[in-house]
Amino acid sequence: MIKSIVLLTLITLVPALELRASIPMGIFKMAETVSWPVVVAICVVANIILGWVVFGIMGPAFTFVRKWGWFERMIWPILEKTRTKIHPYVEKYGEFGVAFFIGIPLPGSGVYTGAFGSYLLGLDKRKFAVANVIGVFIAAAAVTALCLLIDKGMLGDDSWFAEHAGLFMKHH
Repeated sequence: MIKSIVLLTLITLVPALELRASIPMGIFKMAETVSWPVVVAICVVANIILGWVVFGIMGPAFTFVRKWGWFERMIWPILEKTRTKIHPYVEKYGEFGVAFFIGIPLPGSGVYTGAFGSYLLGLDKRKFAVANVIGVFIAAAAVTALCLLIDKGMLGDDSWFAEHAGLFMKHH
């Protein structure tokens, strides 16, 4: 079981995969050693902590890279321009907009991009922490529901989902 927990945590830490990959991996490949509620709990906790860590290191990371002249001259103005354009939307929708962005289980969303964008947009640490938790729960609920529907055959054996989930499924 320890090996499964470590593997699920490591998959959750991979950018672009996060719990969108670790939950299906756990449900379809580790069912003999770890029940699906435990899989979801492990992946959710790892993903929440990941978001908080990424957000927390943004300040020191940007302070460090801004010391490089080329970054300050070429990259930082682009980031500032983007931040200025998007900031009104964060002001309007706040942490709920960020939570929704993190929660959409699609490529390009998730805690890495949510933390990065939130930092650039000036969302305070507390608001990001709340948005991160809500967003991770949204993503986990969506991915888990889909996996359980596939696993129970409720989408049918010939469904697009069942066909494409074959990467993770033990019986496909």
